[in-house]
Amino acid sequence: MSISTLSLTRFPGSISGLLQVASLLSLLLLLFKAAQFLLHRQWLLKALQQFPSPPPHWFFGHKIPKDQELQYVLKWVNEFPCAFPQWLWGSKVRVLVYDPEYMKAILGRSDPKAHSMYRIVAPWIGTSKQSQPDMDLGYGLLLLNGETWFQHRRMLTPAFHYDILKPYVGIMADSVRVMLDKWEQLIGQDSLEIFQHVSLMTLDTIMKCAFSHQGNIQLERNSKSYIQAVGDMNYLFFSRARNVFHQNDTIYRLTSDGRLFHHACQLAHEHTDQVIRQRKAQLQNEGELEKIRKKRHLDFLDILLCAKMENGSSLSDEDLRAEVDTFMFEGHDTTASGICWIFYALATHPEHQQKCREEVQSLLGDGASITWDHLDQMPYTTMCIKEALRIYPPVPSVSRDLSKPLTFPDGRSLPKGFMVTLSIYGLHHNPKVWPNPEVFDPSRFAPGSSRHSHSFLPFSGGSRNCIGKQFAMNELKVAVALTLLRFELLPDPTRIPVPMLLPVMKSKNGIHLHLRKLQ
Repeated sequence: MSISTLSLTRFPGSISGLLQVASLLSLLLLLFKAAQFLLHRQWLLKALQQFPSPPPHWFFGHKIPKDQELQYVLKWVNEFPCAFPQWLWGSKVRVLVYDPEYMKAILGRSDPKAHSMYRIVAPWIGTSKQSQPDMDLGYGLLLLNGETWFQHRRMLTPAFHYDILKPYVGIMADSVRVMLDKWEQLIGQDSLEIFQHVSLMTLDTIMKCAFSHQGNIQLERNSKSYIQAVGDMNYLFFSRARNVFHQNDTIYRLTSDGRLFHHACQLAHEHTDQVIRQRKAQLQNEGELEKIRKKRHLDFLDILLCAKMENGSSLSDEDLRAEVDTFMFEGHDTTASGICWIFYALATHPEHQQKCREEVQSLLGDGASITWDHLDQMPYTTMCIKEALRIYPPVPSVSRDLSKPLTFPDGRSLPKGFMVTLSIYGLHHNPKVWPNPEVFDPSRFAPGSSRHSHSFLPFSGGSRNCIGKQFAMNELKVAVALTLLRFELLPDPTRIPVPMLLPVMKSKNGIHLHLRKLQ
């Protein structure tokens, strides 16, 4: 008989007693957690008394069929004025707001990004530091908060000065023409799914403008793997955010989704690491770095490499990669989404498409060149772009954690600690703000038309608005103008896009268009 077996036979009472104590402690812990859950839920219900909603399931919250989030947002906007508390699960709730006065009240403050939501993307566009959420080291501009965010924002703002943006118009035009040349070879009887093509084009543009990349991303095979990785992470972010069982990082890493997300992060990081390595290789000697510092205008990566924080230190490798990851993603994926939805809106409204084309033709002729000065001389095209961004905002929502109590203009209030989600999609489709919001009507943005300052927020608003909004609008105009000069856009009635609520708005089944070459 072994020693362990002998021990068990000699002290059966002791083992039984230990098991009983362990069972009792487990039961007490379970009861404590249940009481804690109930008390917190009661506090939340009391705090939300002023905000009516249909009764949620006590554990699963407001159950929404898969891929129908946007339809439910529209339903809530019509049923509940200004705001709606959405229960995600158990005691997890967020308040969706979609009223311009509510938006103004929130965006006028300096509340931090919602940690429970944005931490999910930290392994992608920042260092994975969930165990230290109060530390900003290794985060990019999207995830930073407080003074560190302000320092980075101030440091990067010169990269978007109009003197920097002016020469980018020519680079944008070249990238668009490469895409259009490819389309000429692909058009035929079947429709063309345009998102990947547009995404490669916007990635090519951002690489050349912000990172002085040499070469053509649209013709490099490994670029498609980066585009695919970004697409996967968009879907996986939303899937995880809605799954109560995937909130724990350790458990999530063991799931198939968690492994796919990790792989996609690795692919994205390999791409951005290569960008940084290539630029650093050009700066091996200090003379090159000094030459960059003496340039009249620095591009985005120049500024990052030459930056000094207020304490005199340079950006760490983690900070550098986080900012490059952030801008690489935000600078191409959101713009690609905007361009694709604009093309779809124009394809389904041929009368507006033709008016835009005639305006561009009168301005550019054959489109041999397009310059900075041309961009302010296409008012009707700009109106159509803005109306498409209203109906299909590239970033449909942003979230904040209230750092202090908030009272809205109508007297309703929320205590400190609540997560509020600014539903830009809901705001843009709010019939109180935009009459007949589903109708494509560019005249809403006619010169001289009046609207609330916070009724149209495709680039968010307040101090944390999109730092690259002018860059993005320029690229949208260039892409639309040059495309309409070469092609007529027609919808595919057999493949109508299905918008999905993701970090960046995509279509569940892609965006398919028929292209007709103009003579």
